[in-house]
Amino acid sequence: MNAKLQLHVNAQLGEGALWSELNKKLYWVDIEGRTFNMFDPVVSENKAFPTNKRVGTVVPIDSNNVLLALEDGIATLNLLNGTIKYQIETNIHQNYNRRFNDGKCDPKGRFWVGTLSMDGIREVSSLYCISRDFAFEEKISGVSISNGIVWSTDESFMYYIDTPTNQIVQYDFHSHSGDIKNKKVVIEIPFDMGSPDGMTIDEEGMLWVALWDGFGVVRCDPLTGKILQKINVPAPKVTSCAFGGENLDTLFITTASVEMDDEELQKYPLSGAIFAIDVNVKGLSAKHFTL
Repeated sequence: MNAKLQLHVNAQLGEGALWSELNKKLYWVDIEGRTFNMFDPVVSENKAFPTNKRVGTVVPIDSNNVLLALEDGIATLNLLNGTIKYQIETNIHQNYNRRFNDGKCDPKGRFWVGTLSMDGIREVSSLYCISRDFAFEEKISGVSISNGIVWSTDESFMYYIDTPTNQIVQYDFHSHSGDIKNKKVVIEIPFDMGSPDGMTIDEEGMLWVALWDGFGVVRCDPLTGKILQKINVPAPKVTSCAFGGENLDTLFITTASVEMDDEELQKYPLSGAIFAIDVNVKGLSAKHFTL
């Protein structure tokens, strides 16, 4: 199956796809382009908000506000006037040149967000959990490139990707406390298929994983570890995916154009664009950050 072009934009590092059911728009970020974006697929219009700093991902708060993981902290952005206000400022960049990267909200509205080293140093980053009143807690250390994260439909498991491992791991998840334990590898992506990046989950509990340098998104079964299906994308660096649309049965896919030379960009001119495909399964509603 092949995804179709939705938005012809040359994002440097498109990421963080998330469907806002309140606004009926696809939220996404361009990390290196330093923008948060709202895309309306009905009228094919994209509105970009400058963030001035790298922005790793976005989660909704309400219809007028979102929470952004900027490179050096966590901030709110007002969709009415574009005002950005830091809620958590850090100095993570001072050690190993780290920055915040991907993240999502769990079923109780806590924001889980990880880091990576922009110098490519392995196992010096972390996954954090941010709860109401912006309490900040490290959950996993020794991470290399923190990426996709989702929770099972019954809220009993958390699935997580540290990209260079090429694995998707499962933790037992205590929804009330946010505690995680019993790490278990449930899926291994063959290295010749690309590297796992962003991730989402459908109502049947299957995981959909974007493949960096893999030209697509794969649907995987965390119970068996098997890859069930692949959605092909005409761009190599596939970064994230999210279910959206009126019935949550359209899979939106972001891509990047970074780390590509002129020859590659000529060969894959849609790198950095947003794609979509209607699939025969629905996703789950995105969780909001609970203040």
